[in-house]
Formats: sequence, structure tokens, C-alpha cells
Amino acid sequence: MSSARLLVIGWLFQLKMQWRDPFTGIFAVLYPMFFATVAFLMFRVHGGATSLLYAALGAGVMGIWACVSTTSGSAMQRERWHGTLEVLVASPSPFALILLPVTVAMSTIGLYCMVATLLWGRLAFGINFSVVHWGAFVAAVPATVVSIGCLGFLLAVTFVRYRTAWALGNMLEYPVWLICGFLVPLALLPGWVQPVSWVLAPTWGMNAIRQSALGGTPWPDLALCVGLGALYIAVGVLVLDRALAAARARASLSLT
Repeated sequence: MSSARLLVIGWLFQLKMQWRDPFTGIFAVLYPMFFATVAFLMFRVHGGATSLLYAALGAGVMGIWACVSTTSGSAMQRERWHGTLEVLVASPSPFALILLPVTVAMSTIGLYCMVATLLWGRLAFGINFSVVHWGAFVAAVPATVVSIGCLGFLLAVTFVRYRTAWALGNMLEYPVWLICGFLVPLALLPGWVQPVSWVLAPTWGMNAIRQSALGGTPWPDLALCVGLGALYIAVGVLVLDRALAAARARASLSLT
């Protein structure tokens, strides 16, 4: 219960703090509009209503990932800049329970990206938003958000030893949304891309959202999305414990 309470309080605190960050506010407002407009203009040329809805859902999840990728890379670096990393690591609570709410909160803010994208598509491009399986859709959206946050957590603990971790997170933004098939179908990409996409939870989350909206069987994709998210947390905790043990042994946590 104490761990769950720490996660919830940390999530709420990070959510409030991120919303008050001017960079995050501009980032969350402009990015979904940019992604959505470009996607709608491309798909409107030769696509029908189904293709436009396909693009709208993909652009919405792209906005969620865009919010998380840069934030996850800079999560540890930001604590170094503030001078609070050593205090957080030395606190009685496991550091993983402190770091995980950072990326999950940012992916929660990314929910705005999906809502804004669908509204923008409806108001500016006349896209009719219809869902075939509402129950699966309601389950798939938060599951995808949380799994993207878990992937961000794994990236954050993996980049802990790099001074330019924010640049690494920013660099992964476009390759991941391409590999996960947010806008470009995986069948159009080289064959070696598909096995890589299978180990990324956003791939299955995106499939579950589209299958529930356009009609299909979203539950297997949803189960894989949730399972991979849990796997990211388990691997992230192991990596974080190993990194912190090495940092304590070498007194290199602050990278100074």
C-alpha cells in the first residue's frame, strides 16, 4: 500500500509540475496540431474516411510518444541540474518508485494530444470519429499510455550514465513512431523492422486502438501491450539497481 501511495502521489506531483512548465505546455499544445495537420493533408489526397481516422489515431499516439521520449531521456539529467538526484537516491523509498511517475505523468499529459488531434480532425477536416468496440477502446487507450510511460522509464534508467541523455531520448522520437507503425504501415517497411517492432509495446497498443475503433480483435494486442509494459518495469528496476550500485561504488552519480 505504501508503494502504491508513493506512485500515486508522485504521479500527481509530476503531473502538476509538468503542466506548469512552459516548455511542456507549448510542446503539448503545438506538437499534436503539427502531427495531425501533416498526417491529414497526406492521407486526404487518396484516402477515404477510414484512412483519415487511421491517420487521426496514429497522430494522436505519436503525440503521446513525443511527450515521453524527450522527457524520459532528460528525467535523470533534470534532477542533476536541480541538485536533487543524490537526495532522491539516498531517500528510504526505492528510487524506481520515484522515477516511474515522471514518465507515466508525461504520457498522461500526452492524452491531451490524442483528444486534441481527434477534435482538430473533426473541426478542421470533417473526420467522423466512430468506434466499433467502445469497451476495448476505453481499455486500450489508458493501457497504451501506461505502457509508453513504462518504456520511457526503461529509457530513463538506461541513459543514466550519459551526460547528453536528453539528446538520446530526442533522437529516438522519430525512429520509434516509424517502427511502431503509427502512420506508416509496417508492411511497407523493410522486413527486419517487424521483429524490432514486436518488442515495443506502443506497436501493440496502436494496433489495439485501431482494431477497437475500426473493427477487429483488439484484445490479444492489448494483452501484449500490457505484458510488455510490465516487462519494461521489471527490466528497468534491475538496470536501475545495477547502475546505482556502480555509481555508489565509483562516486559518479552526479557525473562530475
